[in-house]
Amino acid sequence: MQTSVNEGVKTKIRAGRKMNTSAQVQAEVSRGAVRALNIAGILVALWVAACLVGGMIASGGPVALVKGWCSAVMGL
Repeated sequence: MQTSVNEGVKTKIRAGRKMNTSAQVQAEVSRGAVRALNIAGILVALWVAACLVGGMIASGGPVALVKGWCSAVMGL
């Protein structure tokens, strides 16, 4: 009887270790996904800033850019 109790405890400990390792892997994957999304957001923000600067340069300044955008949206 003593050996079956010991085997049961050992099995539970092994299962706990596997779950702990699985949880650690899942946490690392989640961290990697968050990092990837943050990097993607930063890249999109940089692209938006570059497009705005390019638009301001092409139109002749920020006021001309807003004026041109308003006229394009309103159809004037």
